[in-house]
Amino acid sequence: MQQSWRWFGPKDTVSIPDMRQAGVTGVVSALHHIPNGVVWSDEEIKRRQQQIEQQPNGAPTSLVWNVVESLPVSENIKQQTSDWRAQIENYKQSIRNLAAAGVPVICYNFMPVLDWTRTNLGYELPNGARCMRFDVVDFAIFDIFVLARDGASDDFPAEVVQQAKTRRDTMTDTDLDALMQNVICGLPGAEEGYSLDDLRAHLRAYDGIDAERLRQHQIDFLAEVVPVAEEVGARLCCHPDDPPFALLGLPRIMSTEADYTRLMAAVDSPANGITLCSGSLGVRADNDLPGMMRRLGSRVHFVHLRNVCRETDGLPNSFHEAAHLEGVTDMVELIAAVLDEEKRRAAEGRTDCNIPFRPDHGQDILSDLGKNSQPGYPAVGRLKGLAELRGIIEALSHPRSAA
Repeated sequence: MQQSWRWFGPKDTVSIPDMRQAGVTGVVSALHHIPNGVVWSDEEIKRRQQQIEQQPNGAPTSLVWNVVESLPVSENIKQQTSDWRAQIENYKQSIRNLAAAGVPVICYNFMPVLDWTRTNLGYELPNGARCMRFDVVDFAIFDIFVLARDGASDDFPAEVVQQAKTRRDTMTDTDLDALMQNVICGLPGAEEGYSLDDLRAHLRAYDGIDAERLRQHQIDFLAEVVPVAEEVGARLCCHPDDPPFALLGLPRIMSTEADYTRLMAAVDSPANGITLCSGSLGVRADNDLPGMMRRLGSRVHFVHLRNVCRETDGLPNSFHEAAHLEGVTDMVELIAAVLDEEKRRAAEGRTDCNIPFRPDHGQDILSDLGKNSQPGYPAVGRLKGLAELRGIIEALSHPRSAA
């Protein structure tokens, strides 16, 4: 398993020297400054590679840009509106340019409007650590009372709606504004400023697009870009919905094993693959992560290892992000399944038998506390997670002598 680390570019509070000290070899990055739908040029790709692979004095860092996370699919492509066909052509060119630069794995998602959603970005745990949390009652407050979306109350169980009404009466305007900012943080472009009216406009653009239509749009997209990926030796891998259930009346189509099985069959190519995110998928009790890895592993090109604690039953449900070896996913069994898949690929002679993974997210602990790092991406919390995952990999991989 190729140990990797996500990096948001030169503005990231975690630096290249930090990653070198963490002992990773791969860097997961993206060109976040380029608008969605625009070609990633050779020059921009090479600039990011140089930032990752060379120290200021020109000496090598020993790091490589091994995974793109992510090459965004524009809302126009998801909706099939405006100049979506031209934007698909741009996407194809970006794939070609990345492959030419030696960046073979391209993660993307097909979530409408939202990239991820949490209601609390610094939830304090009993031990003093902080983590990201999704509270379904708080989200109902946002949806029903802050956003005031038509029909929002119908999308939550009656008891959640009642709890939301009761809790709303105890909240100040400052509390409601903080909740709004936390939810909006997961919207693409939120760092440049995003208003409720912006969000309402984006939601209206999905009027008439249900889950089946969105699935077909994803298949149409992949039918265009997967042949290009095959041609240049790139591997596309779709990230699951985060969280894996419907929000804000929007369709969500990559939340379960059945969703992935359907998509792999619809565009049946090794270049059409999966980002197996144990944190996103683990929010649902009906997702068996080790089993998914064993059944779908031949198409898994990238793995996110993190854990969650489910706080309520049913869907939608509340959860918070647990330490990597805590929570609902059996991380030992999941890593064992990944290692078995790597052995199977090696036996087949596949060149992609070293599957990249990263310790996804991390709790804010120790010197992380009080720092303004990207939500979910502190240095020490992720390093702790990486150390724990590295220990499992070493233990499972270590040859044992016969007793």
